[in-house]
Amino acid sequence: MAGRFLGLFKPIARFLPEAKPAGRKVGFNEKLLWTALPLIIYLIMAEVPLYGLQTGQGFEMTYLRVIFASNRGTLLELGIGPIVTAGLILQLLAGSGMIGVDMSNPEDRGLFTTASKFFSILLTGIQAFAYIIGGVYGALPAPTSIVIFLQLLFAGIVIILLDEMIQKGWGIGSGISLFIMAGVAQRILWDSFGLTVGLGDGKSYGAFPALFQTIGSGDPIISFDLFHNTTTNQLVPAVPNAFIRPQNLPALLGLLTTVVVFLVVIYVEGIRVELPVSHADYRGYRARYPIKLLYVSNLPVIFTSALFANVFFFSQLIWNNFNQGNSNIFLNLLGTYQLVGDPQQPTPIGGLVYYVIAPRSILDVALNPLRAVVFASLMVLFAIIFSITWLEVGGLGPSTVARQLVNSGMHIPGYRRSVRPVEMVLKRYIPAVTILGGIVVGLIAALADFFGVFGTGMGVLLSVGIIYQYYQQLMQERVAEMYPAFRRFLGG
Repeated sequence: MAGRFLGLFKPIARFLPEAKPAGRKVGFNEKLLWTALPLIIYLIMAEVPLYGLQTGQGFEMTYLRVIFASNRGTLLELGIGPIVTAGLILQLLAGSGMIGVDMSNPEDRGLFTTASKFFSILLTGIQAFAYIIGGVYGALPAPTSIVIFLQLLFAGIVIILLDEMIQKGWGIGSGISLFIMAGVAQRILWDSFGLTVGLGDGKSYGAFPALFQTIGSGDPIISFDLFHNTTTNQLVPAVPNAFIRPQNLPALLGLLTTVVVFLVVIYVEGIRVELPVSHADYRGYRARYPIKLLYVSNLPVIFTSALFANVFFFSQLIWNNFNQGNSNIFLNLLGTYQLVGDPQQPTPIGGLVYYVIAPRSILDVALNPLRAVVFASLMVLFAIIFSITWLEVGGLGPSTVARQLVNSGMHIPGYRRSVRPVEMVLKRYIPAVTILGGIVVGLIAALADFFGVFGTGMGVLLSVGIIYQYYQQLMQERVAEMYPAFRRFLGG
């Protein structure tokens, strides 16, 4: 029975735009087509500038944009941020018990999805409105503001429907995951091969072009000589080299770290505890129930990113409108900024926002180790919190899993065939693995950023998990296509 809060969304459901579920069996090749089509639409939208804006206008959210599959000044200015934020809000409400939801109940699950869609659309409108009235795009005439608002709202709804279409049986996996992976892949390619010149040390932007230019100019490839530029308050290389570069430009150190992080995450994905189980009705049938170290997958990192991004977003809006002189002592606790660069952009220099934005190079970490320690601590703390919260919200808690195993006829050898004993065994592993997994993903995401990993530490962590999930889903779909009798065992 739906809770009182979710019950409010019953009459709303009929008015919300909806992607219809596949009413027939969709073949493997057709699913690939319906998965590729939303990706193509996303990539096109990411390059279409907002009508009425000059190029380059919008929030400079730096590397946070990679996580939210957004692109500055385009139809995807907001990206998947509203969708993730809506999920974050509902997860916190459900996890704290403020709203009642039973994910094993199809009615509750459907209403929870409706509530998530409603809040995603609502937050798309709120963020678009906040961008306009907050001065992100400067002073705009009223007609232009309305046109930009409608563009952002329309684009947000399209992204929501594309994600819903994929998840309702037309495609494979999740649209959100697909868009994140595409954004990270674009960033990695740009950081590796970008050819824009005239940045930082005068060399090309990308790591490989900068390496070739370093070799051609006779400069050393690797140099650890640094000096403190008191004018800009930055550590910079004393000798131009390709291994460590100024202004957080992509360097060989970041490239090597990217490769290492990929390998580490792939290894961590394979770490698991396997519990022996057997079927109550078929003697001799034995299997193993895997409990992965990354038990709740990459969701804690996504939600932590959403939290940090919203702190950055709202602190900059408040600073733009009420505290540009950094004179309000209370607003300074949220964030202080200074204008740097050409064109000038607000850059965090203090307050909470300063500590939720990762230092993007080993030079930044060496200059301000306290900031690095605080950021890593916050990342690990919230990864643990969201990991624990998602256990019950996502139906992954010991009691839910025990009930599912017993209902499917499975039990743990040596224990009674009932829910309670299985739950007690699972409680020995699942909570501990959940907390440990949160610590691991938080540390990987933070440390990778400190070494300037391409695509950000969070982005690489998410991408490896997404690729791993897609590989499993593609293999399952292929097997189910070739051997239809196996479909019911694969959850199809």
